[in-house]
Amino acid sequence: MVGDNLPSKPDVIALYNQNNIRRMRLYDPNREALEAFRGSNFEVMPGLPNDDLRRISSTQAEANTWVQENVQNFVNNVKFKCIAVGNEAKPGDDFAQYLVPTMRNIQNAIDGANLGSQIKVSTAIELGVLDAFSPPTTAGGGSLDIVISESGWPAAGGDGALTNVDNAKTYNNNLIQHVKQGSPKKPRPIETYIFAIFDENG
Repeated sequence: MVGDNLPSKPDVIALYNQNNIRRMRLYDPNREALEAFRGSNFEVMPGLPNDDLRRISSTQAEANTWVQENVQNFVNNVKFKCIAVGNEAKPGDDFAQYLVPTMRNIQNAIDGANLGSQIKVSTAIELGVLDAFSPPTTAGGGSLDIVISESGWPAAGGDGALTNVDNAKTYNNNLIQHVKQGSPKKPRPIETYIFAIFDENG
C-alpha cells in the first residue's frame, strides 16, 4: 500500500478472485481494505503495527478497543484468519519489550469477544532471530504450525539489475512449488504469503 499508483481496493479483490488467491496479509488494519473484504470469501490476516505495541500493551482497555474497531466491527462478514501482532520484533528493538504483553492483551480481547475459537493471535518474526538460539527455540515443536508470512521478489525498483519481471517470476514460482511440498519433517503445504502483490513506488 506504499504507493500512489495502485489499483482501488475493490479492484484488488477482483484481481485476487480472477487468480484464485484466497488469503491476504495486511500490515495494518486498513479500514478501506477491510470494507472491501466485506462479503467476500477471503481470509484476512490484519497486522497490529509495531508503533502501536506500547500503547496496546499498557491496558486491557486499549486492546479491547483495537479489537472492537478492527475485528468485531467486521467479523460478521469478513473472515479473519489471524492477527499478526507486531512485525519482525527483535531483542534490542525499542518496541520488543511490548510484544508479548500486547499479544496477551489482544488474546484476552479476542477471547472476551467470543472469537478465540475462530481467530488466532500470533506474530511475525524475522528468520534470522532463530540463529540467536542453539538449537532454535522452534526445534522440537512438532505441533507448531509455521506460516511464511512474507517472501517474494520485486519486478521493479532499485537499479533494475536484479529487480525485473523474469527474476520475480522465477523466484515467486519456485517459492510456490516449494511450499506446496512442505519441509522434510512436515511434508505438507505451508501457508505462505507473497510480498508484495504490487511493486510499491513509495
